[in-house]
Amino acid sequence: MGSVDADDGSSVLREMVRVALPTSFGLFEARAFEHPSGRVYVALVAGEIGDGHHVLARLHSECLTGDVFGSLRCDCRIQLHQALRAISAERRGVLVYVTGHEGRGIGLVNKLLAYVEQDNGADTIDANLQLGLPVDARDYGPATAVLGCLGVQSVRLLTNNPRKVDGLRSAGIDVLTTVALATTPSSRTSAYLQTKERRLGHVRPTGAQLAELDDPAIAPALDVTALLGKLRRHPDRPYVVLKYAQSLDGRIATSTGDAKWISGDHERAVSHALRAACDGVLVGVGTVIRDDPQLTVRMVAGASPMRIVLDTTLRLPDAARVLEPEAATTVITTDRSSAARRAALRRRGVRVDVVRGDRTGIDLHAALELLRATGTTSLLVEGGSKVLTSMFAARVVDRVVVGVAPLVIGDGTQAIGSLGVTSVAGAIRLENRSMYPLDGDLLLAWDVPQDR
Repeated sequence: MGSVDADDGSSVLREMVRVALPTSFGLFEARAFEHPSGRVYVALVAGEIGDGHHVLARLHSECLTGDVFGSLRCDCRIQLHQALRAISAERRGVLVYVTGHEGRGIGLVNKLLAYVEQDNGADTIDANLQLGLPVDARDYGPATAVLGCLGVQSVRLLTNNPRKVDGLRSAGIDVLTTVALATTPSSRTSAYLQTKERRLGHVRPTGAQLAELDDPAIAPALDVTALLGKLRRHPDRPYVVLKYAQSLDGRIATSTGDAKWISGDHERAVSHALRAACDGVLVGVGTVIRDDPQLTVRMVAGASPMRIVLDTTLRLPDAARVLEPEAATTVITTDRSSAARRAALRRRGVRVDVVRGDRTGIDLHAALELLRATGTTSLLVEGGSKVLTSMFAARVVDRVVVGVAPLVIGDGTQAIGSLGVTSVAGAIRLENRSMYPLDGDLLLAWDVPQDR
């Protein structure tokens, strides 16, 4: 398509192709530019750039592990999707996918080596330094030149990173303002995002804190890691957090089973943020049959965790929303289930694991040991009552988070059933209370002592 002067001080970009690219976020025009180095930069353009002013723009550094494979070690994929959604919604804007920026410019293999250093205790900055690599080796010149080739003069930049702002301005693009792309942190990304804020100057990458949620608007990203408490690492099971919403008189549903909605929007947003904060979210099949939950993250910007269903005999309905493809699903069952039914679920891309049973159904210790062995280090348990009670009875709970709504229901379903406690002295006594008012609800959290 010809060469275009990139005006980046040293090079010329050649536009190779432009073509319509329909996506799940909307229709874009994909325009590919080749740099003399051999690198190809792709711009996704929505609408007409026109006079090139006030354009909503994103320079997105490539991240194979996050963008393509869905790695939970970073926030890249979530930010990519946020940016595409925002640009499409405005019907005018551009996202430049910047190749050569893997691992802040150190390359894919070096990034994986840096992950090894992080697993040994280094943060994302020191990991690079320990390998003799720069903290950030990215050059924004060619990507900024792509904006120039598209006729972009001034932008509202989708970023938390002030260095990107400096890169655009030094190349002659006027940055009018920045638009934050905060993401709800998980137990795996929290320290990484905090390091980017503390040591690289990124602006609030973890979004709002719980104490700030008195605003009527639900935050697009919400940091609930304080609710999780201090994660304890167990060799034979995940860190287990029980979460449920109840009325003031302790009911999670009415006598007819109705539970929608006991809590308000703010409390439910926290529930979604807690899902994003954990590796897995678990319910019993009774909850799936009764409530048909999706168990995905929708009310905040965050990654949906593995959905896990305990189902002794595989009563899971074929049309259950938990089987829809928005997130991965694991079903844990016993040898009492049909082998043919297990095979049918696996053909749908559902992971089906068989563990030993006990007199009440699935042996929870076996199920949790399996989850830990297959990579689940933090687990959010959302119900129902039988599962919540069984978790307490099995002594595998680390943290309890309860949303209390200003409702009195009377007869109904209680969250926790019989635990065989016959005296107050024999009760499970919780520790280290946290408390947050959320609109009309009250959110409470405690640690569950492990030396019981």
